[in-house]
Amino acid sequence: MISGLLKKLRVLFVKVQDSRETFKSKSWLQIIFVTSVGVTAFIWGIRELKWLQPWELRVYDQMLRSRPVQAPDRRILLVKITEEDLKREKWTLSNRTINQLLKKIESYQPRIVGLYLFQPENNNLAANFPNQDNIINTCFFSSLGRDEIPPPPNFPIENVGFSDVTADNENDQILRRSLLFAYSTDKKCTTPFAFGALVAINYLGKQGIEYQFTNKGDFQLGKTLFPRLQANSGGYQHLDADGYQILLNYRHPDSLANQVTLTEVLSGQVNPNLFKDRLVIIGTTAANLPPGGFYTPYSALPDQPAKMPALFIHAQIASQLISTVLDGRSLIWYWPDWAELIWIWGWSLLGTVLAWRWQNPLLLLVVVTITLLCLVVICVALFLQAGWVPLIPSALALVFSSISVIAYTSYQNQRQTQVIILQVEKQQEAIAQLNVLLEDKTAIPDSSVDFLPPIDSRETKSGDLLLGGRYKISQVLGAGGFGRTYLAEDTQRPGNPTCVVKKLMPARQDTRFLQVARRLFNSEAEILESLGKHHQIPELLAYFEHDQEFYLIQQYIEGHTLSEELPPVQNVQNESFVIEMLKQVLEVLEFVHQHRVIHRDIKPTNIIRCAQDNRLVLIDFGAVKLMQPPSSEQTELATVAIGTRGYAPPEQFAGHPRLCSDIYALGMIAIQAITGIPPQELHPDPETGNIMWRQSVQVSEELAAILDKMVCYHFSDRYQSATAVLQDLKRM
Repeated sequence: MISGLLKKLRVLFVKVQDSRETFKSKSWLQIIFVTSVGVTAFIWGIRELKWLQPWELRVYDQMLRSRPVQAPDRRILLVKITEEDLKREKWTLSNRTINQLLKKIESYQPRIVGLYLFQPENNNLAANFPNQDNIINTCFFSSLGRDEIPPPPNFPIENVGFSDVTADNENDQILRRSLLFAYSTDKKCTTPFAFGALVAINYLGKQGIEYQFTNKGDFQLGKTLFPRLQANSGGYQHLDADGYQILLNYRHPDSLANQVTLTEVLSGQVNPNLFKDRLVIIGTTAANLPPGGFYTPYSALPDQPAKMPALFIHAQIASQLISTVLDGRSLIWYWPDWAELIWIWGWSLLGTVLAWRWQNPLLLLVVVTITLLCLVVICVALFLQAGWVPLIPSALALVFSSISVIAYTSYQNQRQTQVIILQVEKQQEAIAQLNVLLEDKTAIPDSSVDFLPPIDSRETKSGDLLLGGRYKISQVLGAGGFGRTYLAEDTQRPGNPTCVVKKLMPARQDTRFLQVARRLFNSEAEILESLGKHHQIPELLAYFEHDQEFYLIQQYIEGHTLSEELPPVQNVQNESFVIEMLKQVLEVLEFVHQHRVIHRDIKPTNIIRCAQDNRLVLIDFGAVKLMQPPSSEQTELATVAIGTRGYAPPEQFAGHPRLCSDIYALGMIAIQAITGIPPQELHPDPETGNIMWRQSVQVSEELAAILDKMVCYHFSDRYQSATAVLQDLKRM
């Protein structure tokens, strides 16, 4: 019972956080998931409201126009009645003229003739023709603002197709769909077949290819299925899909089919082979005659008329059906809603990942731009295979997700910065109070404190001692009179990963000192917890107090300290090494200083070269050391300051460190690397106080000037930010 109670107290007392990998992966995955799902839901919602439909249709038109031009359909011949023809023959054409034309064409042995003409008097049209069953005529349904145009009375309804089409009237009046079948209550035009579909069906029927409807109601020609357009097909949302519609897979207007004029046929100026066994469609191209023309995706081309004649529209429909059945030409396909939703979500996921990986706005802009180009290339490539996949929603999902993550991370960074600044203020207050107490000579440090035993230790089955009932000590990395650093295994995490345990023992045990030391420890730990999110700073995994001793549990960085790369262990380093070292450490200092945090103890032994990826990692922030007595490396003034002799600048030893104090220490490391002289052995200029080092080595003037400015005696003469140093280094 007592052991169980102690265990519960230990859980409440010890603040243990997840490892860097687990914590960051959870946070990363949560942000990725929530942002991507939220953006996808938003994009899908505005898409359902049809706000994106005009954009999607414009992109569809552009991709349609951009396809390679196909060869003309040799199975179709268009006999155009042009305005020049009408000037000679006059409109309306007489039945005699049309019958003469039909007889001329019949002599060339076409397979099917489509007569796409609307004449007020046509009682004798194609009368007494021996092959009248091979002639298809047309009619108009009645609609708002237009009367019905009935078929010729001497044609059976099976040889009549309606001329009506379905343009996108609510968008831009562009014709993108084929209406193959429809049923009307008109008294005379009762045919269910569209003219373009009927001439194609009859043409293929002469070849033994019959049409049928499947059990699901889908239209089939031979073995080729023509899926019906649904209300939410492709970029359409809540489309009026009445009748039987498919997407019209246009051929380029300049490469539709062979064409001749009425005059050329009547005068015999044509090649009879153009007609033999072909589908011949006769109609007018004059813009001022019914049924006129229609806007198409090709209307935007400068070399095309604004409207395509209705004759060409039905020729496009017939060509699509015939070439799909006989040539295997692809129909324009699209995904179901669930597949489009996954597609859009995938690009939203990618946007969040890119924004999380490249958080610099300018770099992210470049990456997102390249990714958008890749998206366009993918969509165009799929469209060349007749696939219409969402481009605009995917692009918006990618961009909005990136913006959302950037906005969120910026907000979190600002919030985190405010938290760190608040902790820094608490830290400064604690340091000031600690300095007052340390200067009080009436209080004597408690020399009876035992710094060896661990806290809350217990025996395991193997006889090992565990710190906090969790951390198994494997090695002592460093030891001092009032502190130790251990290498330990975390027994409560999978795989028992290695971590670093820092044990800090206050210099005094009186109540006032412990209260201030506790505040300093907690504020320092909160700061380290936030700074540890940077990949060049170890993650703070846990921190706790026990028996008036303080413990920090940090991520273990496998590698070696920078001191092993500096003279005299190594030869004097060259300028490229020094510049690269400066850049890496300055990058992490830039992050630290943005949060108004001063490291206070930058030296070679506090910089680790990571064995895994060769990056430099900054360790051992120094403010918390103020609760301990000075070490052998520190100056005798360290009772009111922290820092290492030779690396810390004068103002820091006076108890007034600044952000540029860290820049001074880093500059001294660079000078040590390039000269081979420890900073303690360098002498100051008697007049300026600046370190004299140039006479010891040959170095470029640009680098020497930067180092001189980094280590100026007076802090006001130094670089005031790590960013400024980086800018000068990059100019080199």
